[in-house]
Amino acid sequence: MDFAARIVRHPLAADPDRARHVLGRFPPLDPALAALIGGAAGCSPYLAGLLQSESDWLPGALDHDDVVARETAGSDDLDAEALSIALRQAKRRIALYAALADLGGVWTLEQVTGALSDLADRAVDLALRVHVAQERRRGKLPPSDADSGGLFALAMGKGGARELNYSSDIDLIVLFDEAAYDDADQHDARAALIRATRKTAAMLSEVTAHGYVFRTDLRLRPDAAVTPVCISTAAALAYYEAEGRTWERAAFIKARAAAGNIAAGERFLHDLRPFVWRKHLDFAAIQDAHDMRLRIRDHKGLGGRMEIPGHNMKLGRGGIREIEFFTQTRQLIAGGRDPGLRQRDTVGGLAALADKGWIPRNVAADLIDHYRQHRDIEHRIQMVNDAQTHSIPKEAAGVALIAAMMGESDAVGWSARLRARLDHVHDLTETFFAPAEASQRPSISPESQAIIDRWQTYPALRSARARQIFKRVEPELLSRLARIGHPTEALSRFDGFLSGLPAGVQIFSLFEANPQLIDLLVDICGSAPGLAAYLTRHSAVLDAVLGGSFFSPWPGAAGLRADLDRLLQSAQTGPGGGYEAALDAARRWTHEWHFRVGVHHLRGLIDADEAAVQYADIADACIAALFPVTAADFARKHGAPPGRGAVVLGMGSLGARTLNAASDLDLIVIYDAAGAEGSDGPRPLAARPYYARLTQAMITAVSAPTAEGRLYDVDMRLRPSGRQGPVATAIESFETYQRTEAWTWEHLALTRARAVARAGAGAEALGNDVEALRLAVLRGRGTDDRVLPDLADMRERIFAARPMDGMWEAKVGPGRLQDIDLLAQSLALRAGDPARATLAQLRAGRRAGLIEGADADRLASIWRFLWRLHASGRLLTAKPLKMEEIGLGGQDFLLRESGAGSIGDLAVRLRDFCAEATALIDAALPADAC
Repeated sequence: MDFAARIVRHPLAADPDRARHVLGRFPPLDPALAALIGGAAGCSPYLAGLLQSESDWLPGALDHDDVVARETAGSDDLDAEALSIALRQAKRRIALYAALADLGGVWTLEQVTGALSDLADRAVDLALRVHVAQERRRGKLPPSDADSGGLFALAMGKGGARELNYSSDIDLIVLFDEAAYDDADQHDARAALIRATRKTAAMLSEVTAHGYVFRTDLRLRPDAAVTPVCISTAAALAYYEAEGRTWERAAFIKARAAAGNIAAGERFLHDLRPFVWRKHLDFAAIQDAHDMRLRIRDHKGLGGRMEIPGHNMKLGRGGIREIEFFTQTRQLIAGGRDPGLRQRDTVGGLAALADKGWIPRNVAADLIDHYRQHRDIEHRIQMVNDAQTHSIPKEAAGVALIAAMMGESDAVGWSARLRARLDHVHDLTETFFAPAEASQRPSISPESQAIIDRWQTYPALRSARARQIFKRVEPELLSRLARIGHPTEALSRFDGFLSGLPAGVQIFSLFEANPQLIDLLVDICGSAPGLAAYLTRHSAVLDAVLGGSFFSPWPGAAGLRADLDRLLQSAQTGPGGGYEAALDAARRWTHEWHFRVGVHHLRGLIDADEAAVQYADIADACIAALFPVTAADFARKHGAPPGRGAVVLGMGSLGARTLNAASDLDLIVIYDAAGAEGSDGPRPLAARPYYARLTQAMITAVSAPTAEGRLYDVDMRLRPSGRQGPVATAIESFETYQRTEAWTWEHLALTRARAVARAGAGAEALGNDVEALRLAVLRGRGTDDRVLPDLADMRERIFAARPMDGMWEAKVGPGRLQDIDLLAQSLALRAGDPARATLAQLRAGRRAGLIEGADADRLASIWRFLWRLHASGRLLTAKPLKMEEIGLGGQDFLLRESGAGSIGDLAVRLRDFCAEATALIDAALPADAC
């Protein structure tokens, strides 16, 4: 159909001279088309430049909507250099065509974003293929029958949803299917595909004389700070299963296999579904997630009074992000149960939610309309100068320019209508996040009143301003406390928190402006005595809540380590700094992060599985950062570590990365003096006492109480010979012991060993050697006929020596966590598999044919149930779990985490699941194992 005949609108040229100049480059045009081209050129310097450079091409191209296919046709046969030029030409032309189709109303929003997304897909696909072919021609890529060498790119974010904005970056995760290569070829294939990925990103992103294609961001890949730009699908799946975060789940709602080996990409996304589509979120968690979004927005300076000039159409109040967030959070609630809600695009997601009855149809229709209008404005903002910005200009002339691009001559009226839309979006989304209702001061018992009466003597309420603000907050606080189970106990815990505050104006103002923070404290005081006691001991951690990062995405172990490294460096070198200051700084830092994980777990932002990994991330970062600091301080007296240095092995739950709120750390230190007799410092030591004393210093650094408390309790009993052995073991002695003296239980423990910290010139290589030794021992000792009989004997001894601690015990006892853990470790040992975590070890046993697949899956399911009960209980209380002591709030938390419908149901599940697990474990042991 004729392009000009479909034009229904056009921009108003803000610069008529530029419009006339550009139109002069074209032959006489249809009046509607001339108005569109003149308006576009008169509003956008960028489009004016494109119109001039492509004036010969445009007239003959306008009547063919398949612009992406036409402009990239024949590109498959180009070499890398020619393709780079061709893609940049295609980008210019498609950008021009899409802009005119958008500004003229010829295309819908979906057609505009779809064309830009199609171009991105095509460009990434061509670039990947040309560079994979280049690696193959150079003889660097091993042979494979897989399409694109098994390499594929996932389009994330707006690219995955085919919603790319006009000047969008593209977010990609690039992976390869390791099954496409023989084991012997894995290393070479990985190296070649990493090179191909880097060259692809460079080809697309670099600005040359011909322009650029797409700014390309690869940082959404797993653990981007430490992983290469391309990793295997197996490594990615292992990461998401063990360490995947909530924000990554949300990101994968929109993920799409877009380039390269599409079939492999779709298989990966299929395998990832259990990670993305879970059922543990509920409406209380959605309220918390809403607060998180608002805090992030405010942290970026986008809160406060809304003004159209300078307003961020993406992140600001009533903006695009609010609609996307509204949609995605609801998809996460129910998408695990209803695959029909798993729509990548925002409009499709809203429509599906309305169809399924999750939101009213009129709300979905309004949000879809507002979303499209917002995206139109966002595109025009970006069209002006091809800039990746989302903010309306701050100057009146800039606002008038955007209005003119929308065909509006009255910028004031346009701004008023836009403000009404933004307010409407905000009102619609806020309504569905269950705003708190006002409450009156409840009736107070004499016991509770006695507690309240002493509040006026606390430092936090000494100033008149603090008392004034608190007077407005107090009724809501007391009302919420009164509505939970055991309100007197909760009030007492809040009293402990309040008494420790040095000042109150800031925190009381925060309570008033953010009532959800009151909910947070009430939740803690009413549901989690353990976390409330933690808050009382470390009230300074509330500073972390006041910061904008408390609800930001989890930074991962690498991000935590970098943050703590910077903090420790500052603590040592700043005024009054030194080693002791670094230890205090590490404690404050760890307490804040621990508190954050506990709060996120309690509020449902993460579940027990995610909390386990986050607690492990904190411990990893803490030990990894502190050990070199301790070693450096020790070296000032005794010299550098002799030989290659030492590594700290995390054992037990730390090695498996399944810590809970109250976990201690099981550690082993392995060193290699490498022939050196000792150190060469001012007070030199022989190698063995050097590393023994360094280890003791490390234990003290971690476990000794300072003014800021302690970090962790440390258990070294898993070292060779237990309490009788040296605290640090030479690698030669470690190897000899493991091969000739170690008991089966020590080999089982070795299945979880993981290097978490290093110190010394050759410690990195030493860590690799220790891991190689670990695997060699497992593969050598796992075939020993004594493994299963010893396991059976161990079970009997454990059951006899450690009776269950109450009816809610989830860890110790037949069919409970420790019992399943032992079986899983025995499977990893017998299979000689490197897996450390229980679930991964069960899978290893299944792969090795040591356990039936159905039995492994069932034990894994029971283990998850038990872990969630155990880890959640450890957050609530440090004592044995008793339902009458944790209150109704704590019981609700346990029910949410476990998926049980009632406390009675939870008890039945615990009993039945443990009996079932016991039977499965017994069946996995040969009849003569005992």
